[in-house]
Amino acid sequence: MDSAAWQARDLAVLWHPCTQMREHLEGTPLIAVRRGEGVWLEDYDGRRYLDAISSWWTNLFGHAEPRIAAAIAEQARQLEQVILAGCTHAPAVQLAERLLERAPAGLSKVFYADNGSAAVEVALKMSYHAHVHAGQPERSLFLALSNSYHGETLGALAVTDIPLYRRTYAPLMMQPRFVPSPDAFLREAGETWEDCARRAARGLAAALEQVGERVAALIVEPLVQCAGGMRMHHPAYLAEARRLCDAFGVHLIADEIAVGFGRTGTFLACEQAGIRPDFLCLSKGITGGFLPLAAVLTSETIYQRFLDEARERAFLHSHSYTGNPLACAAALASLAIFDADRVLERNRERAALLGEAAAPLADLPGVAEVRQCGMIVAIELARPDRGPHPPEQRRGRTAARYAVEHGVLLRPLGDVLYWMPPYCIRAEEIARLGEVTRLAILHAAEVAGA
Repeated sequence: MDSAAWQARDLAVLWHPCTQMREHLEGTPLIAVRRGEGVWLEDYDGRRYLDAISSWWTNLFGHAEPRIAAAIAEQARQLEQVILAGCTHAPAVQLAERLLERAPAGLSKVFYADNGSAAVEVALKMSYHAHVHAGQPERSLFLALSNSYHGETLGALAVTDIPLYRRTYAPLMMQPRFVPSPDAFLREAGETWEDCARRAARGLAAALEQVGERVAALIVEPLVQCAGGMRMHHPAYLAEARRLCDAFGVHLIADEIAVGFGRTGTFLACEQAGIRPDFLCLSKGITGGFLPLAAVLTSETIYQRFLDEARERAFLHSHSYTGNPLACAAALASLAIFDADRVLERNRERAALLGEAAAPLADLPGVAEVRQCGMIVAIELARPDRGPHPPEQRRGRTAARYAVEHGVLLRPLGDVLYWMPPYCIRAEEIARLGEVTRLAILHAAEVAGA
């Protein structure tokens, strides 16, 4: 069967995530993917697409990475799944040990979940419950950054500040308090990234002065607000947030679901501020992009608050596939690749090449900023004064469609194009990515009449 046949069968039965299905029903084609290898996806007609977004930020080392595939196959011949309540198995134990070895000192326990949203749910519930056990049930308020995104389940969505996702379901959710984002794109004239971060921290301090005694936790996406448009900030904000949380007895939740595992240049983004969160949420790249898995790392202090003879004091939260052996085996293989291939060291070289390829894009019409944090590059399509282009121009969507037609898979965040490729991307593939993105931006500007 060719791609068109699979597209037709798909539209007859499937409802796709984060998609206005009318677009596909009215002619925007789906990419019918037959196979993947390295940074490339191939459709049923043999056309290839450079996966510049790591398949929704999950794929670290390339599609069909043989070492991870082999680890999953070997584990499948031994144990595919077992309940983790009352049972244990080697991959779950070994992965917890490996994660804690790489995490900031002071994190000592791992709680598994199935996906990033579930990890955030775990952290929110565990934070509040820990305060209850400490005799502070009034601490039921959560703080989150403006323009933040933490997932689609109701708890995770409650601490998300993107109206497109949140507005419809707001009546169903708890109400957090949103504090100023340290987003450096919002810096004022003459401000540095660090100045902007410290100004936002003063906003956090003011909020804590008002309601700090009622706050359970502050949740933050360290260094990059990904779904919010790949907006980036200086690590000084994280250091100030940690200090303020300590001063007010508030937990700090680091949502590293998208930015962990080397995306920002260090294994964990928190490393760049030298901080330890009370809860560290991990997912996406944890298995190298092969299987769903999430983990929440926390401290011995938090863990001890739940130990008691009374069952109701336990953390009674579960998922059927918690600590799935196949997913844990994939994650162990992924972590081994970091060491075997000197991934972080080699990523510094790749990040430099990405920066070189992206720099000329800043001079194109309709581009307000090109920014980078490690292996993440964002191109903000906006006016010179940083105001948005008219929404009816749909520049991001127009550019992305052009790119797909020319063999590069981009998925814009509104009018923000971004690159978050697998770490195996080669110099010639980076050059190809840069050239197609350049032409796509020019095409979008031409269609807009600019």
